[in-house]
Amino acid sequence: MNFDLNDLNVFAVVARRGGFRDAARELNKSPSGLSDAVRRLETTMGVRLLNRTTRSVSPTEAGRDLLVRLAPALQEIELAADSVNAHREQPMGTLRLNVPVSATRTVLPAILPHFLSAYPDIKVEIVAEESFVDILATGCDAGIRYEERLAQDMIAVPIGPRIQRFALGAAAAYLDRRGTPDHPSQLLQHACFQGRFPSGTLFSWDFEHNGEHVRIEPKGPLTVQAGAAMELAVDTAIAGVGIVALFEDWLRPHFISGALVPVLEPWWTSFSGPFLYYPGRRLVPAPLRAFIDFIKTSRRETR
Repeated sequence: MNFDLNDLNVFAVVARRGGFRDAARELNKSPSGLSDAVRRLETTMGVRLLNRTTRSVSPTEAGRDLLVRLAPALQEIELAADSVNAHREQPMGTLRLNVPVSATRTVLPAILPHFLSAYPDIKVEIVAEESFVDILATGCDAGIRYEERLAQDMIAVPIGPRIQRFALGAAAAYLDRRGTPDHPSQLLQHACFQGRFPSGTLFSWDFEHNGEHVRIEPKGPLTVQAGAAMELAVDTAIAGVGIVALFEDWLRPHFISGALVPVLEPWWTSFSGPFLYYPGRRLVPAPLRAFIDFIKTSRRETR
């Protein structure tokens, strides 16, 4: 059987993206051209690889089996081509990062603009989601997560602030109306906005002050899933409806503007900052190597 490597790559991207339109944007080709490539591959193999409906595209059982074996091979081909970058003065290519939404608000804004300016031939693609994923299976080069969610076979590099805090905030109008709590237990009488992990588990709120540890299960009129929906909780808190808990760096602009007032600040808990992680069992693509070197250099310069 003679296979066209381009058709194999098209199939892998379409399957990963879950559709021809998103894949076409990534590959800078037309959806119809990608559809023709997948159909050509299916004809060559004599088996359907993708189930197509008007709303979605998903791999068949045969397609899933092919993807499992195909992904590592395509990655090795990409790395082989990427090795040419070692002979360039400035690396080029695309860096794909899988990150939590919080990192797009509290980590990357201080890093990404400077990196893009330093490496004009590198394009960065950000995939923001909360669940821990196989970055290779999703076509990403690296990810950002916190230490407790890193697999042991990953190489981890500190990125962003090394100490972060969870903060609570509410509008002054809400606190004037309902009172300002001075102990975490009093939050049980307040309208607290809940967050939910992708697994379905609700957030607990942990506090510590002068050796006293308190954990509460907040109750309130609004529950949002971790990620971009947290901004809705922030806006609702600014509107004076209740109390929001989130990364301090995320809420700080609203504290500075006065839209939100810090609540129970002496009780806010600290935790270690995030890491850039990537597999240690493969060669590092040039765009990722440049990014790693950049964040390491930036950290040394800020010490």
